[in-house]
Amino acid sequence: MPVENKTASPAGVAGPGPERPAAVQVEDLHKSFRIPTQRVDSLKERAVHPFAARDYRELHALQGVSFEIRQGEFFGIVGRNGSGKSTLLKLLASIYRADGGTIRIAGRLAPFIELGVGFNQELTGRENVVLNGVMMGLTPREVRRRLDTVIDFAELREFADLKLKNYSSGMLVRLAFAVMMEADADVLLIDEVLAVGDAAFQQKCADAFREMKAAGKTIVLVTHEMSAVEEYCHRAMLIDDGRIAYLGDPEEVGRRYLRLNFESGDAAASGGQAPPESAAVKMLDIGIVDESGKQVNLTEYGKKIRLKVEIEARKDFAALSVDYMLVNGDGVSVCKLRAPLGGDPPPPIKAGERLKVETVVGNVLMSGHYFVHCGINRLFEGGVALAVPNAVDFIVFGAPHDPGVVSLPHETTTTVIRGLDS
Repeated sequence: MPVENKTASPAGVAGPGPERPAAVQVEDLHKSFRIPTQRVDSLKERAVHPFAARDYRELHALQGVSFEIRQGEFFGIVGRNGSGKSTLLKLLASIYRADGGTIRIAGRLAPFIELGVGFNQELTGRENVVLNGVMMGLTPREVRRRLDTVIDFAELREFADLKLKNYSSGMLVRLAFAVMMEADADVLLIDEVLAVGDAAFQQKCADAFREMKAAGKTIVLVTHEMSAVEEYCHRAMLIDDGRIAYLGDPEEVGRRYLRLNFESGDAAASGGQAPPESAAVKMLDIGIVDESGKQVNLTEYGKKIRLKVEIEARKDFAALSVDYMLVNGDGVSVCKLRAPLGGDPPPPIKAGERLKVETVVGNVLMSGHYFVHCGINRLFEGGVALAVPNAVDFIVFGAPHDPGVVSLPHETTTTVIRGLDS
């Protein structure tokens, strides 16, 4: 897959320019793993067949990855499970050794691959802060000077002298995050640590990340949360199947990531199921299609939604229409659409005729899962010729992160009126 390298930053975000020296340089990085094709599950099997040949398959986790991160840049790395992003992070942290390529990091590195790694359950929260601070490179005096700050940030003042084995999982991650925030490192590697604690503590973490960004720290963030990538990162990188699929604008990375996640489940045609039918009408095909007519189950906010239906009449009708009821994943009705078959006014339809109709609507739906109930209705005579609940479902992605069911495009005009008497 060719790499697209765009250097634009999100609107309103000024990223470090090319004049900044590089904090991280990665060139032609390769990493593979040998995976045994047969499992040996017991000592007895190994003892009975000690010299049995074992077959392996080669898993290419990274295949020629190259990129550069500037000092002071907040850089995101995203990808589906198994894409190679966690392998890349562990190579940067020197947990793994690369098979080929080079990694250069300017300054001191602090990896936070998993919150709480290195904690001792038999020590108190206060003792663990000191221990982890020293492990991060701080002197004991520096750690003790910052101890109260860490405990207060984690909101654990009352539990500071309690052993960690008595902490709840929420208390543990709060303490781990607070310790991480005190790292005096030039480059921070952070893996999935944004959603920790309750809502109030998550807001505190978000504020801390903004402060780190404003302070010009170089941060590499691996996450599945696209809103975090778009909010914090100057640039981001999408990895797919061990290669860089896109590098540049975080919003574009988010769109491509969501497309990758859902494209593998694109709707197929009928899947071998019997088409819905009644004594009056048989539905031959229904689906969401793209511009080329290919059936899909994924559409991006702002693009057109194309609903296609093909039916066969089994009797004469004065006129027919296709009615769609669109509902979201919570069952809330969003809107109803009506498409007369054959034009306006619709013509009579004879038995045996096949009709194909495509309805195109603008997509102002918020991101989520949607369902379409479809009905073939008799016009003029009244009544339903065929009803198909949940005839089609599809995913919308790329909408603004706002509450509501739809996000309506709009323009605002403001007129300032001065000098009028009250």
